[in-house]
Parts: sequence; structure tokens; C-alpha cells
Amino acid sequence: MVVKASAYNSLEAQTDSEPNIAAWGDTLKPGMLAIAVSRDLLDSGLNHGHEVKIDGLEGSFLVMDKMRGRYTKRIDIYMGEDLQKAREWGVQEVTIRWIPNRK
Repeated sequence: MVVKASAYNSLEAQTDSEPNIAAWGDTLKPGMLAIAVSRDLLDSGLNHGHEVKIDGLEGSFLVMDKMRGRYTKRIDIYMGEDLQKAREWGVQEVTIRWIPNRK
């Protein structure tokens, strides 16, 4: 799926008073390969704990957070506390791949 990808940090100005705690209660730590997803992607089957490959980036990212409701077809890549790295990333179009959970 092609989505827009922005970046975010564990900073109060970008999150809330507990910037290291994600929407499902996971603790985010710098260096983790984690993403937040827009809520429409949750409806598409991309849920908490899914492993996601992002074309052009190494490793597998875990869905650990949710974005605010105003975004659609978008992910936010966790970049620890490195604000400069997040700004350099900006917003890009990327292809993501995951295997849906089987029930």
C-alpha cells in the first residue's frame, strides 16, 4: 500500500505529558523501529503489533501507536528524540507491506 509517511519524536510538544507512552500503552524507546498508523489503516487490518516493511528502509517496524483522527492513509515513523532527523525526513510517499493476521 502506498501511504504518506511523516516522522515523530518522544517530545511533549508532539504528543502529550507522557511522550514515551504510545496509544496502546507500549513504552517507546529511542532506537526502536516503531510506527503510528492513521485510524483508517486500522480498519484495513493493520493493527497493534503488526510487523511492517517500509520500502527503502531496513528492518521491520512494529505498529505501536495510533495517529489523530484527522489523518488518513498515513504512517508516522518513530525517531526517538532526534528532532533534526524527523525534520529532515519531512513527509514522503512510501510503500508499506504487511501480512494480515489470520484468524
